[in-house]
Amino acid sequence: MTDFTARRTIMVDTQVRPSDVTKFPIIDAMLSIKREDFVPSTLREAAYMGENLDLGGRRVMLEPRTLAKMLDALDVAPDELVLDIGSGYGYSSAVIARMAQAVVALEEDEALAADAQTALMDAGADNVITHVGPLGEGAAEHGPYDVIVLQGGVSHIPEAILTQLKDGGRIAALFVDGALGEVRIGYMLDNRMSWRRAFNAGAPVMNGFERHDKFQL
Repeated sequence: MTDFTARRTIMVDTQVRPSDVTKFPIIDAMLSIKREDFVPSTLREAAYMGENLDLGGRRVMLEPRTLAKMLDALDVAPDELVLDIGSGYGYSSAVIARMAQAVVALEEDEALAADAQTALMDAGADNVITHVGPLGEGAAEHGPYDVIVLQGGVSHIPEAILTQLKDGGRIAALFVDGALGEVRIGYMLDNRMSWRRAFNAGAPVMNGFERHDKFQL
């Protein structure tokens, strides 16, 4: 029988801590949340690998290192509301829920969202709301948000997403250009966004976050 508890510890000790992630709430959440319960049954054995897990349709479950470093850079506080875009089977939302006051888990695939809701309930993550809708539109009715996290690659972020950030809010996004990608943290101050580079990572670009360059003569 697989010892997933041991695998969680190994994941934190070999993938998270060596990436300079030392904040206790992140370490505690990743040691506590059963990652194997938030993947399809066919991927349970691969749940703790140090790479993105393919969920199909250009969607992935981000590798533990990427998620942990995003959360480290965002520094989520216990009184904050977080929008988790592309939450998939709900793992990232379950982790964030242990740091934030509440999380809105946005997923456009209804079957994925239903599975996520079950897994989140089983994990006792009762401060997570599962919201079904297009990823590129966000979930304005529950906002505005202190923090927004994007669980996949982007080449462009729709204005509709940025307008759901509170003044003083932060957003983590993995900008992809060809085979290369880097996570940037955006800050909303006085209705203007400023960005800083955080670290390199990779993931497919999610639906709704592609760049559509206009043709000009």
